[in-house]
Amino acid sequence: MTTLATGPDTLTRDALAVLQPGFDGTTAPDWVRRRLGEGLASVALFGRNVVTEEQVTALTAELRAERDDLLVAIDEESGDVTRLDVRTGSSFPGNHALGAVDDPGLTRAVSRELGRRLAACGVNFDWAPSADVNANPDNPVIGVRSFGASTDLVARHTAAWVEGLQSTGVAACTKHFPGHGDTNVDSHHAVPRIDVDADTLYARELPPFRAAIAAGTRAIMSAHILVPALDPDRPGTLSRRILTELLRDELGYRGLIVTDGMEMRAISGTYGLEHGVVLAIAAGADAICVGGGLCDEGTVLGLRDALVAAVRSGELPEERLADAAARVRDLAAWTAGVRAAASATVPEPEVGLVAARRALRVTRAGAAAPADTPVFVAQFEPARNIAVGDQTPWGVAAELERLLPGTASGSFTGEGGGPEALAAADGRRIVAVVRDEHRHGWMRSALDTLLAARPDTVVVEMGLPQAAPRGALHIATYGAARVCGVAAAEAVVAG
Repeated sequence: MTTLATGPDTLTRDALAVLQPGFDGTTAPDWVRRRLGEGLASVALFGRNVVTEEQVTALTAELRAERDDLLVAIDEESGDVTRLDVRTGSSFPGNHALGAVDDPGLTRAVSRELGRRLAACGVNFDWAPSADVNANPDNPVIGVRSFGASTDLVARHTAAWVEGLQSTGVAACTKHFPGHGDTNVDSHHAVPRIDVDADTLYARELPPFRAAIAAGTRAIMSAHILVPALDPDRPGTLSRRILTELLRDELGYRGLIVTDGMEMRAISGTYGLEHGVVLAIAAGADAICVGGGLCDEGTVLGLRDALVAAVRSGELPEERLADAAARVRDLAAWTAGVRAAASATVPEPEVGLVAARRALRVTRAGAAAPADTPVFVAQFEPARNIAVGDQTPWGVAAELERLLPGTASGSFTGEGGGPEALAAADGRRIVAVVRDEHRHGWMRSALDTLLAARPDTVVVEMGLPQAAPRGALHIATYGAARVCGVAAAEAVVAG
């Protein structure tokens, strides 16, 4: 039975304990150090906090000097969504590439090596994997972050990913419950809605989360999505029906429930940040993710005070806040108890490249000649979603410049992209790099222009390969991680 707070200090400590805030900078700010001494139990790292692994290791050591049992979280999915490799591109392919290979042993090995690297840097909590079934190929925010469109495939790889990561002592956080795959709106901007019946949801969206629970996932992240078949009034993050009655009572989940980023417009733009946080804890969430955008001390203090005020007014039961804080501390204790697991993990530094090579799908139109002279790489840039961010490089240009010295490249977007790329190529063979061609009419038109003028063009698709293969050589990588670009460049040269 939960012990109730006996005084304001305990209440304040519990309110701080449920927050997982971010901060600015590559060293530990003074305000974060102070709040750790007052009860803050978690911090989150984002791309802005990462320069090198050595720097991250020093940063986490600074933080743990204030609190040894600290949860240090990161949004490291590998593939397109990377924070540890934010400046170079990920050393591991993402979920869709792993799903394309469909070897759970390989998925387990990739996540184990990722976990080993995270643990070596002092990170012990990863907001991954995505267990979303990519039922809607036009989904603007999931896409290659999903293992695929098959529920069974997603379920087996979600379980393997959780097992591999947690074997290193890093807690997995399976997301986005109850499933973000069948949406056509990005919850960073508005509230997505899934209008399917309950039977479809139970059969399609929930099995990967059941598999994650069976695999022992230590945390599950809620989605800011409205699912009328489950709750017609509130999105998942704020729904007692979804977080408590479904996830806890029906699925039997006993671990930590974490919210997706609360400053996302689906919550903050509809309910307000502070009120949304209170509603989330009341609904059954245990930890509040905040800091992708708002990362200052004032935000943390405002949320702390909102939770304390809600308890004192009776809006939020004191025992619910105390229970949430206890779950955060329990997870921190688990990570401390298995911390030695990472040092016992045998490094497999090449496993990411091995996986990326295995994921490639190459389609040849006749006898496609290998590229053995410098080429022109035309990269067609779609707008990136917030989860991926715009800091991380992608493509094949850097690797082709290494393999074929003298190779040049350019980036193009919009209706004039095709003619501009053709002119910039100046007679050289073109390697056209696209991302989700099926979602962008201007990108299709650009390829039409290039292929009409230069049928020997090589097409590299680094998003969802939904469009029919075309070009003298078509290479699908199933993601835009750095290693996917390396594997694709090798295939271009091999022909």
